[in-house]
Amino acid sequence: MAVSYQELIASAPPDPIVESNRKTTEASLFTGLQRQARASGLLGSRLDYYAWKIPATLALYLSGWAAFMVIGASWWQLLTAVFLGFCYGQVGLLGHDVAHQQVSKNRRVVELLGAFHGDLLLGFSYNWWTNHHNRHHSNPNHLQKDPDILRRRVIFTPEQFEQPMSGARRFIIKFQDKLFFPLLMLESLGLRIISVRVIRQRVVRRVWLEGILLGAHLAIYFTVVFCVLRPWQAVAFVVIHQCSFGLYTGAIFAPNHKGLPVRTDEESLEWFTRQVVTSRNIRGGLLVNMFYGGLNYQIEHHLFPGMPRPNLRRVRPLVISYCREHEIPYYETSVARSYIEVTRHLGRVSREARHRNLSA
Repeated sequence: MAVSYQELIASAPPDPIVESNRKTTEASLFTGLQRQARASGLLGSRLDYYAWKIPATLALYLSGWAAFMVIGASWWQLLTAVFLGFCYGQVGLLGHDVAHQQVSKNRRVVELLGAFHGDLLLGFSYNWWTNHHNRHHSNPNHLQKDPDILRRRVIFTPEQFEQPMSGARRFIIKFQDKLFFPLLMLESLGLRIISVRVIRQRVVRRVWLEGILLGAHLAIYFTVVFCVLRPWQAVAFVVIHQCSFGLYTGAIFAPNHKGLPVRTDEESLEWFTRQVVTSRNIRGGLLVNMFYGGLNYQIEHHLFPGMPRPNLRRVRPLVISYCREHEIPYYETSVARSYIEVTRHLGRVSREARHRNLSA
């Protein structure tokens, strides 16, 4: 079941990654910023934006498949596969907005739009992903509670290397800074495997609806691809398309928190501060906003998950000023630098983990 915004704010054990010299309580600290955002009209709905964004994204998605049908049986379809990987990523970003109730606060509307974008257009369980993502928002970069850390094959602290694991995973960790982005290409496959599993186990809401829509996506997808293309072309198309989609999706989410402070239950830091110091913003203009779907404003998004995407840019100056006033670190960097920081961090952790293992 999806977690409400109020439940996210009420999430618990925090941590001491930075020192704060304020005596303000957790509730009043965030309330001050929230009051400013509400007074600026930034917490309200943006139906004007989504009224064109949803049709435009659907048109982009359909244009990719229209190009596929026009080109026909040709190896040029591998370029179409890459383009469709981008189209799928854009649909996924819109589904992300839906899940956070940025498009609508009506629960039925949210579930229908989510199932349409997630299960039917993309082929994975919207309900599972929403629950997974909301748990991440409650405990970003928490080693025991953030599912975005728990389901990765790489590690983010040397201590994780001491856990029982397979030889294959130990090999991945040994070269994790070099394998991280290639592994992201498998993200699409992983999402589909998990989706089929949770639907079969009936651990999602509306099992029949999700099962029918996801099954319809897969049936239509493979029928169209293998009917239009020759067998080896079809196989190559599916691989390139799914790898492109996985890499794009992973590239969007990787810079958000990777390489920033991680947390455990032994640490304590109130909700507002832990959301800020475990998140990284990415600088850029309209092109960056479009590519990342507003998630380049990761700090603002974590503070206001329900805030419509176009308002994140506008609330940013308020957040920067507020963090400066309360002496809370606010970090943003360039696109290139963000990926460099992620890979360097993974490399450092890998080297230290291997050194500890040899010294033991």
